[in-house]
Amino acid sequence: MSLLITFFLVSIFFSFLCSILEAVLLSITPAYVGIQEKEETSIAKDLANFKEDIDKPLAAILTLNTIAHTVGAIGVGSQASTIFGSSSLTVFGLTLISWEALIAGVMTLAILILSEVIPKTIGANNWEKLTPLTVKILKVLLFLLSPLIWISQSITRNLKKEKNKPVLSRTDFSVMTDLGKETGVLEENEQKIIQNLLRFSRVLVRDIMTPRIVVVASDESMTVERFHDEHEKLPFSRIPVYKDNSDSITGLVLKDDILLKLVEDDDSIPLREIKRDIIIVHASLPIPDLLDMFISKKEHMALVVDEFGGMEGIVTMEDIIETLLGLEIVDESDNTEDMQALARKNWERRAKRIGILSPDTDKPN
Repeated sequence: MSLLITFFLVSIFFSFLCSILEAVLLSITPAYVGIQEKEETSIAKDLANFKEDIDKPLAAILTLNTIAHTVGAIGVGSQASTIFGSSSLTVFGLTLISWEALIAGVMTLAILILSEVIPKTIGANNWEKLTPLTVKILKVLLFLLSPLIWISQSITRNLKKEKNKPVLSRTDFSVMTDLGKETGVLEENEQKIIQNLLRFSRVLVRDIMTPRIVVVASDESMTVERFHDEHEKLPFSRIPVYKDNSDSITGLVLKDDILLKLVEDDDSIPLREIKRDIIIVHASLPIPDLLDMFISKKEHMALVVDEFGGMEGIVTMEDIIETLLGLEIVDESDNTEDMQALARKNWERRAKRIGILSPDTDKPN
């Protein structure tokens, strides 16, 4: 009987240990590994190696677990047969179940609860505290079971369809931000910024631009004095200028340059004399490329054109920043009319905020 109990306890112990090791190993996050490497802890190097080639430590754990289950089952079964033979459990003269079947059922239940449910729950809930010990045990297992691990990896390596597949996808990060907001780890505005950042590469210039029908522009032949008299309270710091008609944008003027000419009593010159070049971009340009262009050229405004070179609108650095900070991003499946409507709605919202439109009207003040 003592040998039966020994086989049983040893099997459960090693299976319990393997379940904890597996739960801890799979719970370790890339961020935790990065922190350990940055702090140069004693487990940093081994931990990074384990996570980089996670199949190797997993193979060691599964190998030991299989050995424990197999040896335990054989040992317990053999001892049960020796002790009880083919006898059955009898109560009040009624034969209920054979001792072998009863012991097999008890062992199955014990493996399920004591070596699966409980240890994996403990490992998943306390993985940070258990990580240092897990690393040390895995190093020993990898050394002792190296031949079996090599055989296992040789087999599984040829069965893999994808190599170097990323651990986390954009969808995974998106779901994590939703969970972070629900659990209180992230504020709503933080979650929104991260979500917008994950979709940033799919957003095009046409999705956020101010359409040409609402662009505030001026004739380049207009004098500085006249422009100031007509637009004294204009809040924009950059004003597109055109020649002949508002669709033929030739550049932009800075409000600071206009004010400087007024101070210098040189207000009779036309706007074309102080205009600057304007960046021209295609409506299908991705926003990350536009942001890089603005930063490299130290500009804040660009003229948006269609495939035929016609003006579609104006896009600014403010449009990019507001997109990141929480403006609704139009899905790429939406049609152009919806995008234009959203752009106008966003422009009207900004215009009312800075005073171009009164709160109760859609016409300029």
